[in-house]
Amino acid sequence: MKKLILLSLLVVPAMLLASGHASGEESRYFLQTGRESDFWPRVINFSIFAALLYYLVANPIKDFFKGRSAAIAQQLKEIEEKLQAAKNEKKEAQARLKASEKRANEIIADAEKEAVILSEKIAKTNENEILLLEKQFEEKITLEERKSARETIDEVLSENITTEDINLDESKVVEIISKKVA
Repeated sequence: MKKLILLSLLVVPAMLLASGHASGEESRYFLQTGRESDFWPRVINFSIFAALLYYLVANPIKDFFKGRSAAIAQQLKEIEEKLQAAKNEKKEAQARLKASEKRANEIIADAEKEAVILSEKIAKTNENEILLLEKQFEEKITLEERKSARETIDEVLSENITTEDINLDESKVVEIISKKVA
């Protein structure tokens, strides 16, 4: 069917272009061949030329287009593979992103828990230190009170009592020293 359409497309313009003389003069071609036009010999020559051309060029052209189709199909297949690989990588990246977000949330939650624990520990340590400082302060106050009492007693005794006021005999001194030593 395609060949018939192709042939008619080639033959119809040739028929339209073939013309005779309108004036009725005999043409030189008619005088040489005895025919008015050379339409049919040209059609036959063109048909032979087209057949030879088809015979010589049809297979290489078919092979070229088959190869081109195969190359395009291969490129399309490679593009689809790359697209699928990109989609897979995107899915993997999204999965990693979700996992990292989940891990980040866990880390934040752990950090908040640790901060609460550390603040409680620091508060408890501070309370213990405050209690210890208060205890040390009370002991220091008590110590200072004793020290001031001794100083006051020593001052009073040293001002009011002299060594002449105390009569000690030797036996009393020996007794005091032996108590201190023992």
